[in-house]
Amino acid sequence: MQEKPYFCPNCRSNRTKFRLLTTTYQSFMKEAVTGIVQNVTEPITVEEPEPTIGCLVCGFTGNEMRFIKQAEREPRVMTPTTPVYG
Repeated sequence: MQEKPYFCPNCRSNRTKFRLLTTTYQSFMKEAVTGIVQNVTEPITVEEPEPTIGCLVCGFTGNEMRFIKQAEREPRVMTPTTPVYG
C-alpha cells in the first residue's frame, strides 16, 4: 500500500475508513463417498500486482489507484485557523 491519501470515488465522503482485501487459497482432499475432509493445507496468500481497497462507508471496492487518483482530483486542504480565547 502506498503512503498517499485515499478518497472513495463512489460515495465521495470517506477519506479515512478503508479495508485491504486479500485473496487466499487452500487445498484439501475429500473422501469420495462420505465427503469427509481428509487433508487440508495451510492457506496461502495470492500476491496481487495492485492492492484491492474497500470503502468502509459505502462498501465500494476497487484497485488502490482509483482511490489515490480521486484524492488527487479533489485534494483535502488544511485550513489555518487562529483561535481567539478571551
